[in-house]
Amino acid sequence: MRTSVAIIGAGPSGLLLSQLLHLQGIGNVVLERRSQDYVLGRIRAGVLETGMADLLRRAGAGKRMDAEGEIHEGIEIAFGGSCHRIHFADLLDGKTVMVYGQTELTRDLYEARAAMDGIVIHGAEDVAPHDIKTDTPYLTYTKDGRNHRVVCDFIIACDGFHGVGRSAIPPDILKTFERVYPFGWLGLLSDTPPVADELIYSYHERGFALCSLRSRTRSRYYIQVGQDESLEAWSDDRFWDELKRRLPQDIASGLVTGPSIEKSIAPLRSFVAEPMRHGRLFLAGDAGHIVPPTGAKGLNLAASDIQYLSEGLIAHYKSGDESGLNQYSDRALARIWKAERFSWWMTMLLHQFPQNGAFGQRIQNAELEYLFSSRAALTSVAENYVGLPY
Repeated sequence: MRTSVAIIGAGPSGLLLSQLLHLQGIGNVVLERRSQDYVLGRIRAGVLETGMADLLRRAGAGKRMDAEGEIHEGIEIAFGGSCHRIHFADLLDGKTVMVYGQTELTRDLYEARAAMDGIVIHGAEDVAPHDIKTDTPYLTYTKDGRNHRVVCDFIIACDGFHGVGRSAIPPDILKTFERVYPFGWLGLLSDTPPVADELIYSYHERGFALCSLRSRTRSRYYIQVGQDESLEAWSDDRFWDELKRRLPQDIASGLVTGPSIEKSIAPLRSFVAEPMRHGRLFLAGDAGHIVPPTGAKGLNLAASDIQYLSEGLIAHYKSGDESGLNQYSDRALARIWKAERFSWWMTMLLHQFPQNGAFGQRIQNAELEYLFSSRAALTSVAENYVGLPY
C-alpha cells in the first residue's frame, strides 16, 4: 500500500489528524492494534480546552459535542471544610472549558472517518517503522496471519506511552525526562447525577479527591490511593465512604451513590521525550509526553500537537513549505513543558505527600490560602487551566 501519511494509533489524536488531512485531500492510513470496540471502551478525560473543541469543529466532528457537551465557567477547590471557586469566565473575559467525554469524542471521530471512507485498519499487529531517515519510510505489520507494508512520506506515532513509535528513535538521539508520583488515582464511573455543576478538586488530610462528570446523568469520581493498592480491595461501598470523608460536609451530604460501571487505578507520572521528530517520524500525544491528570492537560496537549502537525503537513503538500514540519518539535515542546509545569504544580498542591512532613503540609496550606487571597494568582491558574494559546 502507498499513502502520503501513515498514522500509528486510532485514539483521538490519530483519528483527528487523519480527518484534518483527509479534508485537505492528503491521503493517509491509520493502523490500530486493537479493535474499534476496545478503543471506544477506554475511559479517559473529559475536559476540553477551547483549542481542542475548535479543532473538532474544523474536522467536521463537533456537532454532537456542541449539542451535548457542557460549558463550564470555573472549577471548585475544596480545603479547610469549604469550597472555593475559580471563576474562569470572570477572570479571563468569558473564557471557559467544555466537558465532553473522550470516549464520545473518539466515537464522533470514528463516525467522521467512516463518513469519508477513511482507512482505519484495526487488528494491525507487530507494527514497525523502517527507513525513517529516508524520503520513503514505511511501516510493516501483520493482520490475520499475513504480512503487510505501507510505504509513505511521513510516519506519525500517535500510539501512546507504550507504543512502538518512540522506540524507533535511536537512544543516543532521544532524551526522556520523567517523574513518577508515589500514588495513583482510584476512579469510579457511575450512572448517577453529579454532585455539583462543576468539577470539585479536594485537598484533604486523608488524600486528594476529585468530583467530575461526563453528563447530567453520569459521574466520574477519583480518590488518591497508594501505589500498591489492590483494586479488588475497594468495593463500591468502601469507595463511596472514603470519597465522602474527603469532601466538605455539605457536598458529601448531596452525593448520590450507585453501582460502578467501571473502576480502575491509574498511576501518575510526568514524562517528556525530546525531540518529537526524527527524520520522517513524528511523535504526537502520549507517545511524546504524559502529564498527571490533575490539570486536565493530557488530551488537550495531544490536540495542540495535532494542530502543529496538521499545519506543517498541509503546508508541505500544498506549497512545499517545510518550515512547519521543521519547527514542529520545538513548537510542541515549548507548550508541552508549560503544561507539564502546571500539571506538576496542581498535583503538588492538592495531594498528600507524607514524606514532605509537617513543613511541607503547612506550605501546601499556605499556598492554597494565598491562591484565594490573590486575584493575580487565581488568574494565573485560570489561564493555564483553560489552555495556553497554540
